[in-house]
Amino acid sequence: MPLRPLTPRDQALFWHYGRGPAVPVPDPLVHHAVERQAAATPHAVAAEHRGATITYGELDRYADGLAARLVREGVRPGDHVGLFARRSIPLLVGLLGTLKAGAAYVPQDIGLTPTAQLDHVMRTAATRVVLTLSEHAHRVPRQKDVRLIALDEPLTYEGGPTSREGGPPGVAVRPDDGCYVLFTSGTTGPPNGVKVTHRNVANILLTGPGGLGISPGERVAHLLNVAFDMAAWEILGCLTHGGTLVIRGKDIAETARTADVLIATPTVLSAIDPASCPHIRAVAVAGEPCPRPLADRWAARAAFHNCCGPTETTIVNTMRRHHPSDPLLTIGRPTPNNTVYVLDEHRRPVPIGAAGEMWAGGDCVSAGYLGNERLNSERYAPDPFLGDGRLMFRTRDLGRWTPGGDLEHLGRTDDQVKVRGFRVELDGVSSVLESVAGCARAVTLRRDARTLVSFVCPADVDPEGARRAVEAALPYYCVPAEVLPLAFLPETDRGKIDKAALLRLAEEREVVAR
Repeated sequence: MPLRPLTPRDQALFWHYGRGPAVPVPDPLVHHAVERQAAATPHAVAAEHRGATITYGELDRYADGLAARLVREGVRPGDHVGLFARRSIPLLVGLLGTLKAGAAYVPQDIGLTPTAQLDHVMRTAATRVVLTLSEHAHRVPRQKDVRLIALDEPLTYEGGPTSREGGPPGVAVRPDDGCYVLFTSGTTGPPNGVKVTHRNVANILLTGPGGLGISPGERVAHLLNVAFDMAAWEILGCLTHGGTLVIRGKDIAETARTADVLIATPTVLSAIDPASCPHIRAVAVAGEPCPRPLADRWAARAAFHNCCGPTETTIVNTMRRHHPSDPLLTIGRPTPNNTVYVLDEHRRPVPIGAAGEMWAGGDCVSAGYLGNERLNSERYAPDPFLGDGRLMFRTRDLGRWTPGGDLEHLGRTDDQVKVRGFRVELDGVSSVLESVAGCARAVTLRRDARTLVSFVCPADVDPEGARRAVEAALPYYCVPAEVLPLAFLPETDRGKIDKAALLRLAEEREVVAR
């Protein structure tokens, strides 16, 4: 029996803590939820961008026209359609039209993604059609038998019968068909494409708390890179509930000021002043560890959800509403119809309260990596706890259950480094630094086998005082050799801290010091 190593008490808590509530999903096809909003309130504004707007009725009609065009081009259920665009209203038409045609969309920010990476994405996803904007068409790699369609060219609604499944006649979409394919950032090798199904996405967005209580007419900010899975939370989370998607231009703060709901990484959120956002009702963060001061600041003004989950477990698979009075900032419990297991290196459950690696099960587990069976076998495994042919996913996140049944995030397996022969959790060092007065954000990195270096912001944080705080709280081998105050921490194009850029900065300072 999989639970045999545990005491009877821990066996009971394994399921009590580790299994999310069983909740029915209103519709396992994501675009059906958008179509229902269009039918109910066709004149409601679905999105706005730089003064332009599109209603739900218009979005639905244009997407129907595009879906018919895609079907004529030979797109079928199970196919992948490139969506190489930037945040815009035409991108939404492309996204919804692709889903109506039965295909999965493959988003890439055409303004930021290098041509070689676009080429890799197209080949890996076997895209035969790429949707883009006219001004960026020249950046799309030319491949044999790949059709390019410009989304900002006039699209006509081709009236006529639609199938009961909500797409053009003859298109039957199933819950386990792909909704989107997202590619990892590629910071540790070639980007891997992760196929995420309609069932996966509907399960997080059409249940609570993943739906964030979004109601018709509420304004949801669209701040993030379209290639990032949290952008799918912004876009589809809004449109499936009848909200208005407020698509940002260059000024993130300006968009946030008018929003009711924000979904962001902690790095992006830290650039927004909550006092300037009087309408904010709900905030959700994920993608990287959230500093406690940032969580407290926003939780004092809105329903603040701290969340966790890699792309492979469909946006997030644990959530918790945080309150400033909470003793710990945790990542909560599994979302509905999902499970989390804290296991040892042999995939055996650890006692409740002990640290281990988090594995995810249930309806969040995606369909896997495209064309990479070696990686699939490393990260996806048969789920011995749910059984019935289900899979679980190895998140590489470390955690433990608190006495109250929430998950405390303890960093990642790849953030545990050896320094002077001792194992150090980098996030633990950063957490101490973030407790220092005036420190809004901290990052700690291993410079070499004997040395850690930390970065704090803003620039007026006292570096020696910060270093002394670590000395007082942690063993000597955890104390950074340097604490470097910065006005801001560099970001990747996905809104996370750019650790490679920070290491280069440390190396440059070392060279100058010599």
